[in-house]
Parts: sequence; structure tokens; C-alpha cells
Amino acid sequence: MNIENILNEVGAVYSPLSAECRREFMASLKIRTFKKGEVVVREGQYSKSGYLIVKGCSRAYYLKNGKDISDWFTFENQFMASVVSFFSDKPSPHYVEFVEDSTVLEFSKDIVDGLSEKHHDFERLIRKVVTETMLGLCERLDTIQFSRAEERYRQLLEIHPDITNRIPLTHIASYLGITLETLSRIRSPKVRI
Repeated sequence: MNIENILNEVGAVYSPLSAECRREFMASLKIRTFKKGEVVVREGQYSKSGYLIVKGCSRAYYLKNGKDISDWFTFENQFMASVVSFFSDKPSPHYVEFVEDSTVLEFSKDIVDGLSEKHHDFERLIRKVVTETMLGLCERLDTIQFSRAEERYRQLLEIHPDITNRIPLTHIASYLGITLETLSRIRSPKVRI
């Protein structure tokens, strides 16, 4: 695994990092592997770790009346953290789970704060990551409120064409705000003659 190449790819997507900033960030990263189904943050826990996904995918979800509801998914070259806990030092309302066997680069909130203070390019990268996350959540809320189930599913496939090969349909249905039965119906429309 070439961490510098990974950070260059991330920089190309979000914002490039100077050589010095990349060196300092790389020195602070821990390479971690997680098994499919492994939960790294639970509701009510404080979390000061973030992850850059190198291989695999994860999801954030919460439990409402005992029901598992997926809130967002992350894939290669994306960042995952319990956003509320990571940025506001409050207990997490979410669980964070790896949906596939995954390899990640782990970093701490202290590292993010220190590098952001020292390197404006790192601060810009984090700002763009947070902005993308917030815009994605706003877009999801908008589609749940104003789009039909079929449209929500189609939009999800436009963003992540292979999601049904990687994420269980139960998680996709809860993310879309529909039942598994409705998702099955959308995926297998009846043949009309």
C-alpha cells in the first residue's frame, strides 16, 4: 500500500496537500483492518478517530425503536467518522460499522486540529470533506422529502452504480426510507404486456 499515492488521490478529489503536510499526516496515520460487520463506534460513545477508507466500505446508522436505519455510506478514498462526536465532543448518536472487510488509514481529532492549525492546505481539505458530507446529507433529506421511492433508488444508483453488490439491500432500503419489500418491487418491476 502506497500511502502517498492514496493521499495524492484524495488531494485530487478534495484539495491537494503540500509535501510537508503529506509527510506529517502520513507519519500520524495508522493502517488498520476491520472485518465485515465490525462496529467501531456505538451510540453513546465518544469517538475521536476518523478513517480514510483505502479498501472496503462502511456505514453510519442509528437505532430507532429497535429498527436499524442507515444514515450514510462511505467507500474508497472517502472519510468516515462519527461526525457529531468527532467534531463536537459529544456522544455519538450513530453506530459506525464496516460493511466489507476493509483497510483504512486511521487518524485522530488531535491530528486534524494540529495539522489544520499548521497547514492551511490541510484545513482546506477538511473543510471540503465536511462540506461534501453536509451537502450529501442535505441532498439525501431533500430526496426523502420530495422524491418518490423509485427516483431515490435511481439517484442512488447514479452516484454508486455498484452499491447493490456491496451493501445489503436491507441497509439500502433503510437509507432510502422505504421497506425492503418496496425496494424489491422497484428492483423487479412487473413485465407489462
